[in-house]
Amino acid sequence: MKLAVLSSGIQGEIDRLLSETADKLQAEGVRLVGVVKVLEENSPDTNACDMDLRVLPDGPPIRITQSLGSGAAGCRLNPGAITEAVAAVEQRSVDAFDLFILNKFGPQETEGRGFCAAIGSALEQNIPVLVGVGGACRDAFDAFADGMAEVLPPDREAIHKWCVEAMAESGTT
Repeated sequence: MKLAVLSSGIQGEIDRLLSETADKLQAEGVRLVGVVKVLEENSPDTNACDMDLRVLPDGPPIRITQSLGSGAAGCRLNPGAITEAVAAVEQRSVDAFDLFILNKFGPQETEGRGFCAAIGSALEQNIPVLVGVGGACRDAFDAFADGMAEVLPPDREAIHKWCVEAMAESGTT
């Protein structure tokens, strides 16, 4: 089983690196499953906190944030939309793919929900898994991974190299 984790102290860097990695791997013919953040430039009219995920390999994009109104300070994540994204990934037959990518091991996963079962399913099928995680959820991810995760630097080439080597070792390509 191959599992790698990517962290960075720079806001948005994990999203960018994982999205770019997914794009490059798909261009190389790699069959991906999972989700990455949709990267877009924010215009002055848009809310920079809105987040859409792209379900790999071919969509659909799903908005996972919700508007709470002006002055709201609560979590903007929409649990229903996250459940929709999880279902969209889980309806795909994981064993038909070469690599699983999850943009972020977040609050849902720290509670054992979200993409936890999909990660487990991929690992059980010997599909390498690449996961992004922020500082607030790192301890929960480390407990979930139980020492199995290789820590990758936030470097495009190192991430791509790990993916290629992990797929070769797992026999998925």
